[in-house]
Amino acid sequence: MNGVQKQGAGDVPMAPLRLDAGLRQALKRPAPSASTPAELPSRDVLTLPEPVYPSRPALLDANYRSTVEPYGSPGKRRWPAPLLVKATRSWLFPYVKSRVLPGDFHPLIPYLFTEFKCNIDCHYCWSFDNRVKGMTEDTARRAIDWLHDTGCRLLALMGGEVLLRPAFVHKVVYYAAKKGFWIYVPTNGRLMKPDVIDRLADAGVAVVNLAVDVVEEKPGLPKALAPIRANYEHLIRKQYRYGYMVFFNINICRTNLEDVKQLTEIARGDRIATDYHINESPMMEQPQFRHLDENSTYITEQDWPRVDEVVDWLIERNRAGYQMVNSVARLNDMKAFMRGRLEPWNCRAGQNSLIVRTDGTLAPCFPMYTATHDWGTVGEPRFERAQLNEMKPVCQRNCFSTLNHNLGYCYNDARVIRWLFKRAAHGFGSGARSFD
Repeated sequence: MNGVQKQGAGDVPMAPLRLDAGLRQALKRPAPSASTPAELPSRDVLTLPEPVYPSRPALLDANYRSTVEPYGSPGKRRWPAPLLVKATRSWLFPYVKSRVLPGDFHPLIPYLFTEFKCNIDCHYCWSFDNRVKGMTEDTARRAIDWLHDTGCRLLALMGGEVLLRPAFVHKVVYYAAKKGFWIYVPTNGRLMKPDVIDRLADAGVAVVNLAVDVVEEKPGLPKALAPIRANYEHLIRKQYRYGYMVFFNINICRTNLEDVKQLTEIARGDRIATDYHINESPMMEQPQFRHLDENSTYITEQDWPRVDEVVDWLIERNRAGYQMVNSVARLNDMKAFMRGRLEPWNCRAGQNSLIVRTDGTLAPCFPMYTATHDWGTVGEPRFERAQLNEMKPVCQRNCFSTLNHNLGYCYNDARVIRWLFKRAAHGFGSGARSFD
């Protein structure tokens, strides 16, 4: 059992922590090799350059190429050579280097937590804390420069809500894009005003991950499409002008199963991709989390047949050609996970993925954000193969990280080559697809 199906009083699910107590305790202690707690070295304070905006003023003109946008239209997306070159430099080249260069640590997908605060309270979400100060420009610049030096060319911003400080995010995207990074920005959309969209698009954002769980807001599920509909329509319209992609990020809960289907069909109609998660309770203590017990969003054993039906429906749509980030195999794994039967899945956390906390300290993955184990700081990583190998057999059976699973699944030469040939056969114009 993964801990999300047990029931409490009144048939409201209760969720114990998913990691066993021994591992949780070990991760709350500093690493034996660390003589002092991880801290960023004291140096001159750096700042991020002020973005030039608009850097492409013609794209702000409402009449600019109104009939034929540079990157296609809802009917047919185009991938010009410069965009393909950028994607190759951001994804393929770093991957190849990670396969041929010595050592275990080759960041491909780093997650930069610019915020740990959020402007809404989704009852399933333990990954925010409104007591934590946001990342400084100094830490952001040092992190980007260090990741660039490692050969990484991809940057995923994370929160909390990333757009709480839109001017700061604009600076981060602008600076990282100038250094050749492929940039991913997630948001719940409440602060995604048209001007913010235009600024981030102009600065060079590559993907916007729009987290929505329901069409109309429900108790405990405020990430709804209806309140942000105008912003959303601006977002999907401008993607064909600036060249970024959009996808829905949907968390499957016991209270939104019909909404999952509706959002999938909306995404299909708007020709954007979807990415699915299965609801999880925390793996470790999260002192800021207020909804651990009696949480209406957690899946109970009685809900398994209904969740199975939705997952099977998603698999049918995936096979029918709907754009989905999840593979069919991973969608099927959702059923095993909620029954506590998930098998290890080649987690690459601490090797090819990592998180940079708001203070510049490092951790291998999201669930370990509150761990005090010393994995180092920006510029001085301390990930150790032995420690990761000891941790992961337990973690992988209790974690359904879509992002890290996608990395582990495609960290395979045969799959990468096969995927490239399939995409080339379609002119690289089919949008986001899984590695099936």
